Amino acid sequence: MRPLDDHCGSKCHSTVNRRGFIKTLGSAAALAAATPVMLGGRIIQAAPSPQSSAESAVARFFETLSAEQRQVIVMPFDHALRQRINANWHVTKPTLDDSFYTDAQRALAKEIVKAVTSPDGYERLQKQMDDDAGGLGGYSVAVFGTPGSGKFEWELTGRHLTLRADGNSVDQAAFGGPIIYGHGIETPTENLFYYQTKQVNEVFGALDPKQAEVALMKTAPKEDAVALQGSAGKFPGLALSELKADQRALVEKTLKVLLAPYRQEDADEALAILKAGGGLDKLHLAFYQQDDLQGDRVWDIWRVEGPSFVWHFRGAPHVHAYINIGIKEA
Repeated sequence: MRPLDDHCGSKCHSTVNRRGFIKTLGSAAALAAATPVMLGGRIIQAAPSPQSSAESAVARFFETLSAEQRQVIVMPFDHALRQRINANWHVTKPTLDDSFYTDAQRALAKEIVKAVTSPDGYERLQKQMDDDAGGLGGYSVAVFGTPGSGKFEWELTGRHLTLRADGNSVDQAAFGGPIIYGHGIETPTENLFYYQTKQVNEVFGALDPKQAEVALMKTAPKEDAVALQGSAGKFPGLALSELKADQRALVEKTLKVLLAPYRQEDADEALAILKAGGGLDKLHLAFYQQDDLQGDRVWDIWRVEGPSFVWHFRGAPHVHAYINIGIKEA
């Protein structure tokens, strides 16, 4: 049995600001009580805006682009590439390390990444990018639409990472659309996101035998199968409506841990969308026997899914995680 040590193991523990992480969780604790404000079927509370810090940096980044740069990395808002998701791809050819970009533009890209993450999340993603691509410079960016003139989105892609900043341009979608995180370290307890596996498996340990039997499944769906199903969907695993009060509290804690790497505006919107989609009672939790590393029954692949929420975590042999939170159009 591998040790359930804190976060991702001693090798990367020094990269994580523990105090900052705990502070982030503390601020997230108030989110569960937030009630989304609805107008005409739309959530109008708890979301970033064009004036948010990340989006303000996106506008400044856009203004620095030359005509040649705009031809390469600026696309219409409804371009098909904005909809693509993959754990290892580049939305545009130039990487931030290329001479295609200026030092000022690289600094702005770093500012945007920092602004869409929490202090812990930023430190964690810095370490992940260093390990997987030699740093932020190994990643590519695109701008969809025109900041300041209607809908827009800034997107960062590369190995094991997709981040977005959209100022709430994408209607009723947390994070501006599906996002991805991961880490290429294959020793489970040294992976930067093993603390999430530890937390989710704590929920499994709290299930009674009958609940655990329903929650544990043999084969996982494809990792990128994260399309929102809406209220008519069928979801794998255990319905959280079957949980007792103490088990529900543990799930709520777990969701806050999962959201903690991201800025509060995006976490707020994610939880508001979850609540608008029926809340915890509409979620299902599944664990998969497939690829149980070391055969230790610490389940390395798990999935939380409901009408407006999909979080698929594949931790074997290394982490690929896909998040899609939004209201499916009728």
